[in-house]
Amino acid sequence: MSYSDAALEAMMLDLESDLVERKESAQDGRKIRRNICAFANDLPRNDKPGVLLIGVRDDGSCASLRVDDELLNRSAAIHGEGQILPLPLMTVQRRVLKGCEVVVVTVEPSPDPPVRFQGRVWVRVGPSLREGSVADEQSLAERRRAIDLPFDSRTAEAASLEALDADFVRESYLPSAIDHDVLARNTRSFSQQLHSLRLVRGNVPTWGALIAFAKDPVAFVPGAAVQFLRLAGNGITAPILNQQMLTGRLDDVVRRLNDLLSINIALRTSVAGSLTEQRQPEYPLDALRQLAHNAIIHRSYEGTHTPVRVYWYANRVEIASPGGLYGRMSSDNFGQGDTDYRNPLLAEIMANLGFAQQFGLGIPLAKEALHNNGNPPPEFRFERQLVTATVGAHGTSLKDETT
Repeated sequence: MSYSDAALEAMMLDLESDLVERKESAQDGRKIRRNICAFANDLPRNDKPGVLLIGVRDDGSCASLRVDDELLNRSAAIHGEGQILPLPLMTVQRRVLKGCEVVVVTVEPSPDPPVRFQGRVWVRVGPSLREGSVADEQSLAERRRAIDLPFDSRTAEAASLEALDADFVRESYLPSAIDHDVLARNTRSFSQQLHSLRLVRGNVPTWGALIAFAKDPVAFVPGAAVQFLRLAGNGITAPILNQQMLTGRLDDVVRRLNDLLSINIALRTSVAGSLTEQRQPEYPLDALRQLAHNAIIHRSYEGTHTPVRVYWYANRVEIASPGGLYGRMSSDNFGQGDTDYRNPLLAEIMANLGFAQQFGLGIPLAKEALHNNGNPPPEFRFERQLVTATVGAHGTSLKDETT
């Protein structure tokens, strides 16, 4: 939903509304992010977008802020930086209201609250911003529209809490997902904490919780695995050098995969004109990790037994992610910084575990790393039930690959 200029001009002067926040400038980044978090939580149940007006004083008058591309880009980058989770549904525009240049940040109510900024829940009560209470969190959690939830946020009715590795969640995940001061208050039970983080609803774990934290995830989601295959040649019939099926808790699977990617990268030696020996990695590790993590986050886990596949040939690496492109993503906008989430809960979990730092930039960062290392650009193949990324080795061309 986008407000008209007339509606926004009225909101500029409405000093008591819980749908608008005014800021003279973008200098107080923490306050801006707290308000975005609060609008996404929509505690008053307005069911309307909240609006942050940057360039407007508290009394509704114009702050004469110069709105340039740098300010717009910096404001828009808040969406994907991973400090507000689940990712807020927001737009950023330059508008001229009553002759005043303004950055208008419009934030939709989240379908899956509570939303946190750096591990804390923020809400608005009238024109005031405050940290959410236990009762606020409970109210927000009970509001989720289960029928509209993505697969990873739905409950797995056949599973129980005993399926989860509770010790790991309590000792490792909660401190990474919830601010330590909030945890130290010790006013929330373990069950309430799980509920607040969308890992359970009632006493039933969500599919995302099982994929990430079950003692045996494949018992519930058979495709929750990564198949690693190292081959001696350029075709699938070449001799196998290493084959592993990585299963278990999500953090363990990702770390083991990262280790495999690292130890399999060879260093190629070349001699420069001055007879100086140079050693160049066959692949930039960060590029392979970005593509592999992207495959794990965005794959389809529903109705398939297929694992993510990492096939390492002599001249290339192929990373295949089950499930076609999702939502608004297409072959035209793929890898351009735009994104849509089939598994928003898993994306949040990966961020809290430290495996995803900047949402929407995985593919661009991989492309940049490959370019800087002298590798050919990655190629992507989009099928109805599969997305495959192919990365050529340093000094090779994907056009020359043989199968």
